Amino acid sequence: MNNMNKKYELLPKGENGLHQIRALRDFGDVRIGALGGYIEGESNLIQEGDAWVYGNARVSGNAWVSDNAWVLGNAWVSDNAWVLGNAWVLDNARVSDNARVLGNARVLGNARVYGDARVYGNAWVYGNAWVFGDAWVFGDAHVFDDAHVFDTARVSGNARVFGDVQVTQCLYFQQFKHSITATDTHVFIGCEGHSWAYWKANITQIGEEHRYTPDEIRQVANLLNILHLQINGKLLTEASK
Repeated sequence: MNNMNKKYELLPKGENGLHQIRALRDFGDVRIGALGGYIEGESNLIQEGDAWVYGNARVSGNAWVSDNAWVLGNAWVSDNAWVLGNAWVLDNARVSDNARVLGNARVLGNARVYGDARVYGNAWVYGNAWVFGDAWVFGDAHVFDDAHVFDTARVSGNARVFGDVQVTQCLYFQQFKHSITATDTHVFIGCEGHSWAYWKANITQIGEEHRYTPDEIRQVANLLNILHLQINGKLLTEASK
């Protein structure tokens, strides 16, 4: 690319072994002369578009930030990871290995996305959540708290996965007044999440507390029975507590 068209230049390497970047022209919300974060080389950050690395954020290895994506705060994108589209990686989040964050996705807090994981669409991963392996989080899904989503799990739609759960499988339904997200170990109905055994023992009481009718409670119980069969190979009514 002609130097006249470049949007940033590399300053001399610092103690962290990376180059701080400085804007050569106005673009997006960045103004000429503004200092950005740190990258290993021009192969880490596209010279076109509005993509930028802010603050103390770092991009290293063969990682790639492109389109209009942002890496902010103390975030670190490394190895062969990509951040594309309008995605943001911020705070103390880490994206590494062959992971991809794209679309309008957000990865923030102390979240980790690594392996061959994908976070895209309008999905958010935050708190201390980890997404790794071949897992995908997409749509409008949120994964947060200390949740771990891994293996070949797919978390999508408006699913909410939170708390201290380990997810290798996930099914999402928006059939009742509250969304239902079912994983191999837990079920989340609206903002309430419990183990399968807890729902089995307490679904009537919980339903009544949330003003479900007896017929709605039966419908939810029947759906949980089917979801447990799909995920765990047996009906919930047949599972031991």
